[in-house]
Amino acid sequence: MERVLITGGAGFLGSHLCDRLVTAGHDVVCVDNFFTGSKRNVLHLIGKPNFELIRHDVTLPLYVEVDRIYNLACPASPVHYQHDPVQTTKISVHGAINMLGLAKRVGARILQASTSEVYGDPEVHPQPEGYLGRVNPIGIRSCYDEGKRCAETLFFDYWRQYDVDIKVVRLFNTYGPRMHPNDGRVVSNFIVQALSNQPITLYGDGSQTRSFCYVDDLLDGMMRMMDTPKGVTGPINLGNPGEFSMLELAEKVLALTGSKSRIEFRPLPLDDPRRRQPDITLAKEHLKWSPTVNLEDGLKETIAYFKTIL
Repeated sequence: MERVLITGGAGFLGSHLCDRLVTAGHDVVCVDNFFTGSKRNVLHLIGKPNFELIRHDVTLPLYVEVDRIYNLACPASPVHYQHDPVQTTKISVHGAINMLGLAKRVGARILQASTSEVYGDPEVHPQPEGYLGRVNPIGIRSCYDEGKRCAETLFFDYWRQYDVDIKVVRLFNTYGPRMHPNDGRVVSNFIVQALSNQPITLYGDGSQTRSFCYVDDLLDGMMRMMDTPKGVTGPINLGNPGEFSMLELAEKVLALTGSKSRIEFRPLPLDDPRRRQPDITLAKEHLKWSPTVNLEDGLKETIAYFKTIL
């Protein structure tokens, strides 16, 4: 039984992690400023003796006594992080500094939820952790991409300079219940549009690919990483290596929802990666982890959730 701090704990991923850790009996402190997170995601936990919810912005210092920290705080969809790009960068950079400072003070182990976006628009496929990326530091997506890259730098410098016990994972397109319906991510977009019988908006010619990891699988990997011995720092990719084009995803969503929506093609956004697929060799080796939920089963659960909130 440990004291665990989860930043971004009322968000999509964070709230599922809160569920897991509260159920396991840990004392969970959930921190969120509710910019993209929602109290509704953790409402069922409020009142439990081992759960505490704090409204707080991680760009400001936080003083709590904990054993472990999951640093998940940051808007993760282009719609949200481009709304206030300066604050997005601050959340990644200042948030990392504040959480690493906390971990240093109290001797806590800390995990950073980084992202596949650190690889940019990759020239290597699939992407291994040793690939340094093909990135644009001044584009409209850079507030998120470069913020996460800088956060990784800070984590490894705190490890080298102060011996802080760090873990870094790079998350690839995760989906599942509690996704924000207006976050602009492709899975939620397609499902909301299909259930509303609106046109499915497909950018470019639909040939660009992504690899979609169901939230339960992703959390298994993240928690296994947190439990690795000190010195296993990562970064380690966490994602499902199954690769699907955007057109394939749209057709799957249409089939599973029975929607009459038509597909509508639009221009490809700037700096949108053409291909994305994780090399999970290190995850298999160090975490004994690989995803088990296939895309169709995960989409069924996600569609069922969206039916309850639309």
